[in-house]
Amino acid sequence: MAADLDEATRRAFEQLGRTYHTYGDGWSTRVQGELAAGRAVPPAAVATLRRSALISYSISELHAAVGQLSDPVLNVGELWAEEAMADGRWTALLAHAATATAARPSARWEKTARALIADTGAGPDALREAVTGWLGLVDRPRTLPLTDTWYENQLDPYNANALRGLAWLLPLLPAHPGIPRALGRLVETCLRKVPGLGPRNPKVANAGVISLSRTEGEAALAELARLASRVTFKGTLKIIDAALEERARALGLGREEIEELAVPAYGLTEVGRAEFPLGEATALLEVRGPKAVLSWRNAAGKAVKSVPAAVRQDHAEELKELKAAVKDLDKMLSAQAERLDRQFLARRTWTYGVWRARYLDHPLVATLARRLVWTVAGTPAVYDGTDIRGIAGDPLCPAADAEVGLWHPIGREPDEVAAVRDRLEGLGITQPFKQAHREVYPLTDAERNTGRYSNRFAGHILRQHQFHALAAARGWRNKLRLAVDDSVPPAVRELPQWGLRAEYWIEGEDSGDYYGDTTGSGSYLRLSTDQVRFYPIDAPQNWAHCGGGGYTMYLRDGRDPVEPLPLTEIPELVLSEVLRDVDLFVGVASVGNDPTWSDGGPEGRFREYWTSYGFGELSQGAETRRALLERLVPRLAIAGRCTLEGRFLHVEGELRTYRIHLGSGNILMEPNDQYLCIVPKAGDSPDAGYLPYEGDRTLAVILSKAMLLAKDTEITDPTITSQIRGR
Repeated sequence: MAADLDEATRRAFEQLGRTYHTYGDGWSTRVQGELAAGRAVPPAAVATLRRSALISYSISELHAAVGQLSDPVLNVGELWAEEAMADGRWTALLAHAATATAARPSARWEKTARALIADTGAGPDALREAVTGWLGLVDRPRTLPLTDTWYENQLDPYNANALRGLAWLLPLLPAHPGIPRALGRLVETCLRKVPGLGPRNPKVANAGVISLSRTEGEAALAELARLASRVTFKGTLKIIDAALEERARALGLGREEIEELAVPAYGLTEVGRAEFPLGEATALLEVRGPKAVLSWRNAAGKAVKSVPAAVRQDHAEELKELKAAVKDLDKMLSAQAERLDRQFLARRTWTYGVWRARYLDHPLVATLARRLVWTVAGTPAVYDGTDIRGIAGDPLCPAADAEVGLWHPIGREPDEVAAVRDRLEGLGITQPFKQAHREVYPLTDAERNTGRYSNRFAGHILRQHQFHALAAARGWRNKLRLAVDDSVPPAVRELPQWGLRAEYWIEGEDSGDYYGDTTGSGSYLRLSTDQVRFYPIDAPQNWAHCGGGGYTMYLRDGRDPVEPLPLTEIPELVLSEVLRDVDLFVGVASVGNDPTWSDGGPEGRFREYWTSYGFGELSQGAETRRALLERLVPRLAIAGRCTLEGRFLHVEGELRTYRIHLGSGNILMEPNDQYLCIVPKAGDSPDAGYLPYEGDRTLAVILSKAMLLAKDTEITDPTITSQIRGR
């Protein structure tokens, strides 16, 4: 036993167990000696040795020693593994799962797995509950800290093999909604970014996707479709796309159709609503805006605030499944909103009959579709609470094969755009994303002069990791800039439907201060921005050094260089949507948005940029916000204290008058333009009454600051009052 080890050996193994890996140093001999003497190696040390043996350049003697370490079956240090090992029924299955080192399960591996499942005697339901429960713990912190914290957020590679095997086991069990749910969560957990490392473990994520593709039923297909709209890691997304394409071919459908048909109803029996009797109580599930809400009624039909005790006691399993379905529904709502937002450039249209079934009358998708503007046989139309009608409220009688598409304001007459906005407001519709108020970006005179590129969003300083995440979410392909001697392409969005490739030229912001400009892993903290260009989609790729120096086209196989396309040749919808993405990147990731950077950041290097951005001319997105505030401010409770002038919302408090910039949300105080630093709290969402669309974080910040400052004598936060009162 480990307790029989001599003191020096015990301490050595204890120290070894706190490290991530070792390169040998005599451990193979020591391990073999202890085993030969009948003494067990402590579990934490076993974990380190196993991890070390998985390193490709580890010594062969260590491999031989580790091959003799069969106990424990998994590595300690991760909660999910320790929970799995706590029940001895699963030991043989866990050992087999740990052999999952290939990209996909072989027929032989599956045959052994099926035999082991049968041998447990516990039954498939018990195994499913156990495995899905373990997978739900993968995102928990390590139970045994490591001396090198760099590895704290990584999955143990030995246990990661077992996770792949457990994912492979699930499709071998009878279909159950909990299986796709657990696999989808595993995929997202393992693709979560670790600073300086990237996705936590793409191999395990890929195993989850492969298992979803092999799982029968609508729930698995729905989970694949949801992940297709959320996953940005290229390798995993490729596997998801292949799985969906395969399903589409099997059903004789297009890829877009399979994604539409994959959206489940989650028990909704009418649009956005369902009732579930549980004993004498009733659960009411309703979709309200971007969220699903679960409420309860007692036997008398009276609303109650919490889950009735009888439901908790007598219907625990149904309650658990219902709550899980609500979470799934929330995730799918978000995924469908993002998918619909991307349809503007997809050139997707439907026949009226198909669109009505998949969108307007679908129990879940309709909660989004009924808040959007469509074109039906060329006529702008909105759902008015009863049916789809023209903007003036006139009834439509389209044929079943009439063409339906998403309405976009680009190229529309101003009167039509105004009528659409008025109609939505009159109906009290809050859109799931900007559509009627969507920014449009027609060519400017400056862009006509530059001809083949746009400088509209050049010269900005962006937080690299925030930009990187936003770019991925909007369908752009980008690589992090590292402070190394390497070259990378620009941020790219491919538009296959148009045969185009959009590029945003960026480079690492390098002042020569390595430690001030980079993260601990060597990636640049900030980027500087340059041109937006368009090329044919098959044109050779441009490359530039991570730290700057200009882009050049990489030519091979005797190819000739390709010039960027004239901006006048880019379809106005494509130009507008691409520039809108770039405006979003700047509007969210610019250091000019940070209220704590009034000193210009490190060594004051960005003071001039921060001031010019934080209080300068408004972008198109900010102009849209200004137009909305012109309609919104008169309805506010503080309307008498607010006026819009130029780039600012003026708020008259009791102590001072304040000017809130409509682009950045930064504040100046009159009479001397003193800067007021207020750091908004996460989730600030003031009650501003009706808003025509969701998702404008800066608008919420501006409104919350205005409501706070209009009653400045009631502010108690000393960090704010000291600035206002000059103390």
